[in-house]
Amino acid sequence: MNRLDGKVAFLSGAARGIGGEAAKLMASVGARVAIGDVLEERGRQTVKEIEAAGGQALFVPLDVTQEASWAAAIEATVRKFGGIDILVNNAGIFVGKGVEDASMEEWHKLVAVNLTGVVLGTRIALPHLKTSGAKSAHGSAIVNLASVAGLVGSQLDPLYSLTKGGVTLFTKSTALEFGRKGYRIRVNSIHPGVIDTDMGQQTFTMRARALGSNDTEATRKTSLTMHPIGRLGVAEDIAKGIVFLASDDAGFMTGSGLVVDGGYTAQ
Repeated sequence: MNRLDGKVAFLSGAARGIGGEAAKLMASVGARVAIGDVLEERGRQTVKEIEAAGGQALFVPLDVTQEASWAAAIEATVRKFGGIDILVNNAGIFVGKGVEDASMEEWHKLVAVNLTGVVLGTRIALPHLKTSGAKSAHGSAIVNLASVAGLVGSQLDPLYSLTKGGVTLFTKSTALEFGRKGYRIRVNSIHPGVIDTDMGQQTFTMRARALGSNDTEATRKTSLTMHPIGRLGVAEDIAKGIVFLASDDAGFMTGSGLVVDGGYTAQ
């Protein structure tokens, strides 16, 4: 179940956190993985960990906001592994400021990473995904990292919600477009709740500041109460969902959103 034997997966922003955990899990179930990130030292360390466990991995420098960087990263991956079967658009950032408080510079950076990065990754990987998809019984796969903030409103993070809502509908729309064109490419999104990673810690800090406090433990406890399952998520929770969506076990899924949020959006 959920095997990726013989597949090549490219993951953006996968040096650490959810992306790093997904890369490790993908390699453990048979995929050869390429990790694209601006964090070169951390990314190369993740590659070493994968190789030490018997997997095959490659690190490529990647600034998801730059078309040339994407082109070079995808080219290096194809040169190394011969193609791409899976694209995971994982890279993302969080601002944690309201409409009145965020600067335009912060807004443009948020859009560049969270939206433009997903569009560029999809466009540049597309020819390779079309080729591999035509040869596979269940096609190739794109998994986009969205968020519960792309499904429901956010009192403290409206700009982040805007970008993740865009990812949600871009996922559905590209699934429809590729289906209409006869491309054998499944496109799905995954929607984490609050995940206890470096980025999760960042959200606690920024939300505390937005409320005029430095008490990050209080914002952490508040987040915890919003997850009926009784705990915050960990990177492995989301990595397992990513592997499922990328695998042939999800062969009849496209344009879907997999919610992995501990009950956050059930309320």
